[in-house]
Amino acid sequence: MALKLGITYELYNLDKGNPIIFLHGWGSNKEVMKVFKDEFENNKLLFIDMPGFGKSQTNEVWNTQKYANKIDEFLKELNIEKFCIVGHSFGGKVATLLNPKYLVLLSSAGIIETKSLKVKVKIKLFKLLKPFGGGKIRKLFVSVDAKEMSENMYQTFKNVVNEDFSKYFNDYNGKPIVFGGDKDKAVSPKANQKISELLNGKLIMLSGDHYFFLNKQNKNLITKNIKNLIGEINGKFSNTF
Repeated sequence: MALKLGITYELYNLDKGNPIIFLHGWGSNKEVMKVFKDEFENNKLLFIDMPGFGKSQTNEVWNTQKYANKIDEFLKELNIEKFCIVGHSFGGKVATLLNPKYLVLLSSAGIIETKSLKVKVKIKLFKLLKPFGGGKIRKLFVSVDAKEMSENMYQTFKNVVNEDFSKYFNDYNGKPIVFGGDKDKAVSPKANQKISELLNGKLIMLSGDHYFFLNKQNKNLITKNIKNLIGEINGKFSNTF
């Protein structure tokens, strides 16, 4: 583990070929993405704790573009090419802004979905009670993702949670592939379908929830398709899925 520009990271296969960069989702860290650590023997692998997560501490308030700018600066400092970036959930939005040659999205955030009646009522009730309790009642109403956040990360969460990334998905001009979980309650199959259409990329739906890629069978299938996407399977080039 190392630290540069305030970001903790782990870099593997230093003497290998084109790099694959892994970006975790909101409330997570690089350890989750290390499920892929032993899957790409021919590529450099970079796992990052984005600011405010894992061991990358910050007191700043962020938005997604600021995250992308920081990761871009970080990659230049390490002299790591934006060859292939794998982004889960929130990390998918950051990955898209970085505009790598190959973009792999695992249940990426970025499509605004209709809120349930329960959530709508909760939001309305919070707004009515906020003048009487302020921050004291925040934990009663915020999502699980936000309950234990520091104030700066809660403000960051509010900045990024309802962003519509349709334009950015549509503007991406590299080679994408989208994976989703059929039982995912955070990013619906419909949202994954919309992202794949905007990207004009291949969509593969797998059995599982928001962390469907932790399943061994799913992980193996994702790995195979990433190797096909970047044109390398066991050191040989292939154009077939």
